[in-house]
Amino acid sequence: MKTSILILSVATTLLIARGGSHLQHGLYVHDVPQQVKQDCTLLGTTAPNEQYVQKVPQQTMQNYTIIGTSVLNDEQKHTLAYMWNEEKLAKDIYLAINEINPHYLLYNIATKSETRHQASVQRMVEAYDLNISSLVDYSGSYSEAELEALAPGEYAIDELQTLYDTLYLKGIQSTQDALEVGCLVEVTDINDLDEDIQIAQGADDVVNVFENLRDGSYRHYWAFDGALKAMGISDGCCVLGEEHCKTSEDYPQASKGKNTLKGKNTLKDRPRRGR
Repeated sequence: MKTSILILSVATTLLIARGGSHLQHGLYVHDVPQQVKQDCTLLGTTAPNEQYVQKVPQQTMQNYTIIGTSVLNDEQKHTLAYMWNEEKLAKDIYLAINEINPHYLLYNIATKSETRHQASVQRMVEAYDLNISSLVDYSGSYSEAELEALAPGEYAIDELQTLYDTLYLKGIQSTQDALEVGCLVEVTDINDLDEDIQIAQGADDVVNVFENLRDGSYRHYWAFDGALKAMGISDGCCVLGEEHCKTSEDYPQASKGKNTLKGKNTLKDRPRRGR
């Protein structure tokens, strides 16, 4: 089950942010289950779309991860910015090639998982009030409008733009190619997340989100692998070569309990991503 995300203000006082507005102090609560809300006491509002909640049971708190409380260096900020774009790419490419070679797996993963994954990274970006439009200077404030201005298949990062264009040309060739694109994307994501998790050490909230994303990518890889085998491609994702041929030891098929359904650019000529 997906680990829901909370941000603490002080002690047991929590803030629910609604309507997507940014709070100056980065304090808000996401995905609070109805049962939790019933266990809480609403204390009124201090600003539009903001409600304080307290008395969250300790047992409930243990099921949540506090976000927005770490001090991030520029490299850690870069991982969040890059990963938002990478999750957007996964969603965009699956939807785009599904229009040409429809397959339920492409649509379901894009709309049910990658959309959530992109949103989970965006919540982190918002919590830390990062402007990620350039990936060079993070001194500006978070801007939802700037992110929404990027159309599907458009990225501010040249290497991701090139990757998307390359994957699209492959994915529109056939249903098999479309599913193979899924294998490529998931392996790419997992490779990047392995690196990002190491970079994010010390920022537990960021590590937790990245681990959730990686768990999802494991699942997605095996889903695409299974779909290829169901088509008669006995090698599954391994048809793409050793770099994309994984075992259950490489990619656990049972998650650690953190949600995700989901797969770093692994094209042979891919340069190391810039920082």
